[in-house]
Amino acid sequence: MARIAGVNIPTNKRVVIALQYIHGIGQKNAKDIMAKVNLPEERRVSQLTDAEVLQIREIIDRDYQVEGDLRRDTAVNIKRLMDLGCYRGLRHRKGLPVRGQRTHTNARTRKGPVKTVAGKKKTTV
Repeated sequence: MARIAGVNIPTNKRVVIALQYIHGIGQKNAKDIMAKVNLPEERRVSQLTDAEVLQIREIIDRDYQVEGDLRRDTAVNIKRLMDLGCYRGLRHRKGLPVRGQRTHTNARTRKGPVKTVAGKKKTTV
């Protein structure tokens, strides 16, 4: 099992797919890394040599911000918005959707499970 950027890469998958297990590397970045190392698309992680794994690791360390650094950077950006007190920061602080989605119905992912209020009745119009 190869270990790149602190993540155990699955052995039986293609390298393009396995690289996407690293936070911060998506489909495009994985294909770019494969092109830089000159590996065919259908190569599997189990077929990689130690030199190729080392090349991939060096390219990711040099050119991409991944895993802990990326998570830390995102958290700092959100904290900055909250400290500024801007609209997006207030939405983050309240745990509501940030990008303009409706909250009258839906938005359960951000708001959490329904908190039923006792004694509140539906009004008919």
